[in-house]
Amino acid sequence: MTETPPLHALTPGFIAELQSITGKDGVIHETDELKVYECDAFTIEKHAPQVVVLPRTTEEVSAVVRLCARHKLPFIPRGAGTNLSGAVLSVGGGVMIALTRMSRVLSVDIPNRRAFVEADCVNIWVTQAAKPHGLLYAPDPSSQTACTIGGNVATNSGGPHTLKYGVTTNHILGYEMVLPDGEVAWLGTRPDGGEDVGGYDLRGAAIGSEGMFGVVTRILVRLIRAPAAFKTMLGIFENVDDASQTVSDIIKAGIVPGALEMMDQLITQAIEEAYHFGFPLDAGAILIVELDGLAPSLERQAARVMEICKRNKAREVRLAKTEEERAALWKCRKRAFGAIGRLSPNFITQDGVVPRSKLPEIMRFIRATSKNFGLRIPNVFHAGDGNIHPLVLYDERFPEQVKKAMDAGFEILGRCVELGGSVTGEHGIGVEKIDFMARQFSKEDLDAMKTLRKVFDPEGRCNPHKMFPGSKRCGDFMGGKQAAA
Repeated sequence: MTETPPLHALTPGFIAELQSITGKDGVIHETDELKVYECDAFTIEKHAPQVVVLPRTTEEVSAVVRLCARHKLPFIPRGAGTNLSGAVLSVGGGVMIALTRMSRVLSVDIPNRRAFVEADCVNIWVTQAAKPHGLLYAPDPSSQTACTIGGNVATNSGGPHTLKYGVTTNHILGYEMVLPDGEVAWLGTRPDGGEDVGGYDLRGAAIGSEGMFGVVTRILVRLIRAPAAFKTMLGIFENVDDASQTVSDIIKAGIVPGALEMMDQLITQAIEEAYHFGFPLDAGAILIVELDGLAPSLERQAARVMEICKRNKAREVRLAKTEEERAALWKCRKRAFGAIGRLSPNFITQDGVVPRSKLPEIMRFIRATSKNFGLRIPNVFHAGDGNIHPLVLYDERFPEQVKKAMDAGFEILGRCVELGGSVTGEHGIGVEKIDFMARQFSKEDLDAMKTLRKVFDPEGRCNPHKMFPGSKRCGDFMGGKQAAA
C-alpha cells in the first residue's frame, strides 16, 4: 500500500491559502472547534483533522485538493457524519473537506425522471422535491432525514426498501468527482446526456469506495414513479424464529414486498416507550411488511401475506388503515436508533449480512453472544435481504465494557462470514472492520482492490488508513507516529 507522507504542522501561510479559496468563514482550525469533526457516528475511535474547509462549489473543492497535492497532504471528504464505521475519521490528521455548504437540489428533470443534486443534499430532500410530480428517490436509509446523497454514494447505502428497489448504485446515473490531483471528472451519464454510457463502468466502480477515490461533488440520481397504493402490515410474533421463517416463506411464495423489516422485543419496548405507537411490549418479535403497487393486485397479496404470518404462529397481524398510520409506523422504525438512548448511554451498530435462510441461526448466535459477554444486544434490521443491525449496548465510562462491546460485535460479524454472508451490507468498512477484509477476501481480491484505488489515487492521500488490512487505526497515531496507509 502506498504510504502517505509524514504530516507536519500546518503553517499560517497554508491556512491563509485555504482562506483565499473559501473565505475566512470557510476554514476551521481552532482546536476546540475541530473537536466537532473528530468522529462520525462510530464514536469509539476519535481523531480530529488538522483543519476543516467548507467549500461552496466544485471549483473551490478542486482548488483545495490541488493545494493539498502541492503540499503532499492527505484530505478526507465528509458529509453529514452519520457514517457508522469510522469512514470519515481523520486518521493521522490532514485536511477535512466538509461539503456542508453544497446541499442544494439543483434541478428536477420530470420527463427523464432525474434529479441533479449537490453532494451534501439530504436524502429525503430529493424525494420531497420530486413528490409533487408523483416521483421519489428509492434508496431510503434509516438515517434518511440526516444522511446525504454523497455519503450514500460513498458507502453504497441501502435501507428498508432495498429488497425491491435495490441499493444506491441502482439509482445513481452519474456524478462529478474531484480527483486527488484536483482534476474534475464526470463518471456515468451527464445531466444533459442520454441514458447510455459506453466503455467501462467507472461510475459503478467508485460507488462504495468510501471516499478513497476522490471527492464527489454533484450527483445525477434516478427517480422512480411513486407507488399508486400501499398495504403495510405489522405481524406480531412470540419469537424471532417464527418471524424469520415468515420472511423466507413470503419470498418463497413469489411475493416481493417493498420492505420486510424486523425488530426484536428489546428494541420494540424502547421504541414504544419513546414514541407510543402502540407496539405490544410482550411480543418476541414484530415484522413490518409493506406491499406497494397497483391497488387491485395488493388485496390478493396482502391476504396471502396474512395467511403466511398466521401459519407461522403470528398471534396478530395489523393492517395500517390510513396513510397517517403507515407514516407513523415508518417514523418509529426509522427512529429506532434514537430510542436506544433510553436503554444505554452508548451502542455500536453492526451491519452484517447473512442469507435469509440463516436469519434464525444468526439471531440465536446473537442471543448467545449477548449472554456470554453480559451485554444487551437489541436487533432491528432489514430482514428481507438478510442485512442485520444488532446494537451492542455499553457504557464508555467503563473501559472493560468498551472492549467487550467491540469483541461481541466482531464475533457476530465473524459468524456472518462463516454463514456465507458479509461484514457489511451498507455501512462500509471504514476503520472499524479493517481486520475482517482478509477474512472475507483473498489476497488476490485485496490486491485487485488496491490496484484499482491506485488508478484514482496513486499517492494514497485521499481518505487514507481505511478499509485495507495493514491500515493504521487512530490509536496508532496517539504517540505522534504515522505508519503506512
